[in-house]
Amino acid sequence: MANLEQVGEPVAERPVVDALFAGDVYCDVIFAELPGLPTPGGEVYAKRFAVVPGGTANRGVAAARLGLSTALAVTLGTDMFGNHLADWLGAVPNLDLRWSRRDPAVETAVSVAVTGEHDRSFITYAEGAPGRPETLPDPRPRVGAAHLPMSEPLPGWAAELRAEGTVLVGGVGWDASGEWSPVVLDRLSEVDVFCPNAVEAMNYTHTDDPREAAKALAERVAHVVVTLGPDGSLALDSGTGECVQVPSVPVEAADPTGAGDVFVAGYMYGMLRGMPPADRLRLANVAAGLSVRGLGGASSAPDWARIRDFVAALDAETRAEYAVLEETWAGHVGP
Repeated sequence: MANLEQVGEPVAERPVVDALFAGDVYCDVIFAELPGLPTPGGEVYAKRFAVVPGGTANRGVAAARLGLSTALAVTLGTDMFGNHLADWLGAVPNLDLRWSRRDPAVETAVSVAVTGEHDRSFITYAEGAPGRPETLPDPRPRVGAAHLPMSEPLPGWAAELRAEGTVLVGGVGWDASGEWSPVVLDRLSEVDVFCPNAVEAMNYTHTDDPREAAKALAERVAHVVVTLGPDGSLALDSGTGECVQVPSVPVEAADPTGAGDVFVAGYMYGMLRGMPPADRLRLANVAAGLSVRGLGGASSAPDWARIRDFVAALDAETRAEYAVLEETWAGHVGP
């Protein structure tokens, strides 16, 4: 039988990308360095302010800044906020938007983040948010790793990419309903890596310790990565039983919005480049740590030059621990 690709019109070669991120995208409006939240009828003044992409865009921009060829599959409205996001994302090197689309029927989701000295609060409007795309435009990319939210059943194209060898990385967000549905756990068999934060992991598994939560999750998925906030992060391989934990790096935080997304992008970089699990966590911790020093995950996600300079300023003992990244940043920014 003739090869179908040799019949009729030639088939375009499928683009190859390192990572694909699909899901909701937000326009994050961030107010930072406030004395506190306003009382009813009152007013407070922020010292810093930004309007930047959020949601899935945080992960995509962070991966692109690290040098991964990155595809973003999102739907943007044609309203004022959608236009701002399209212009902003279109200027990011290494970020491929050909699998994203504009839709005049979509209202761009907007999230207002109010960040004080010790905490943050959100007001979000997402009534018109379309979520991740259920189809991908052709030609579909060949992808090393893809990240998708797991609050809903995964689209068919994700399973098709996985069958071709794509590593699927699943994530979740805060469950405002408080139900922490076990249906999400049932979907873990559909992905290869699961990256919740400690609160999410413990709520879904009904445990009170992140390590115990990771062990419970590892009964359903091959690799579990849990972010622990100021305590760093841990990774558990269900096949070998190996569990590694790496402490966080010391930073002065201005805004934690999107830090978890930046962490995921850093971990995926390490995974795609064959780093050992502990080194993946080190890179992800540094990337997330640097992101909280600015406003918004996408706008503050670091490139390798910032990572190099940050590690160089650490104390000698900590710097030696992160010297394993030196060969990688040298390949991106030179001596």
